[in-house]
Amino acid sequence: MNTGLTYRRKPTIKGRFARVIRRQLTERFAAQFMQHAPHQIPRSLMNPLEERIGYKFRNSLLLAEALTHSSISLERKNYPFDNQRLEFLGDAVLQLIVTEHLYKLFPDFSEGRLTKLRTRIVSRTGLKGHAAAIGIGGHLMMGRGEEASGGRTRASTLADAFEALVGAMYLDGGFEVTRDFILREAKVDFELMTLEPEEINPKGRLQEILQAITPTAPHYEVLSQSGPEHQKNFQCRVVWEGIELARGSGRSKKQAEVEAATLALTSQRWKLNSDLPAETSSHSRKKAIRETNSAAKASP
Repeated sequence: MNTGLTYRRKPTIKGRFARVIRRQLTERFAAQFMQHAPHQIPRSLMNPLEERIGYKFRNSLLLAEALTHSSISLERKNYPFDNQRLEFLGDAVLQLIVTEHLYKLFPDFSEGRLTKLRTRIVSRTGLKGHAAAIGIGGHLMMGRGEEASGGRTRASTLADAFEALVGAMYLDGGFEVTRDFILREAKVDFELMTLEPEEINPKGRLQEILQAITPTAPHYEVLSQSGPEHQKNFQCRVVWEGIELARGSGRSKKQAEVEAATLALTSQRWKLNSDLPAETSSHSRKKAIRETNSAAKASP
């Protein structure tokens, strides 16, 4: 008689043993493959984040620890770890790798100039941009309260998680693997430094780049503000040609706009719109900027 109930067979000892052996063989194969060809791991053996960063962890617990926010211990007592220790380690590794590369890239620069250049990469805003680029926020394990308050997009959370990921990669794969990853992710930053080593105004730089494509200037919109008067937090976005380029947050509108412009320069989302015309010549760009500024002054 068909009662409509579905019975699941209890796994046999043989079946469980087979799964354990299969998992161990898979992990052993991945570890051996990494020793000989770390950049040619089959994608079927990687999770989405590993696939994005181009690295397969031998010890998956290190990756899990790097992606665990401390807020999870508030809701799950006796949780075994969070990413704060790896963040501490990753910060030091990141500083060393970036410092060494800048030292070689700019042999004539003074200590002060090199320090300013390093800050452009290892600052909270810089690290948030790189963390967002690899989508680390969507992989974080955190408490429900932290997530509800915007933890997956908070600058400090993303920057800390990126440093923790660097620390985990250093422990799992060594210095050279970590160095290759950081220099690969920061390639655009180093190229911009070579072209413009002096500190620039992110809002002005973004406007110059975009008006080389169309005369339209980017504009900034305040999305929200929260907190008491003495400790306000603003969130804004920068929009151009109907495209949201980035969002930023800060203690003031100006700080939020600067962060949004900085992140927009990192993500370069305007390049994803194939309907936009190619970049114009320097003469046309200057003419477009003059016309836009004149129109702005003429408007009431």
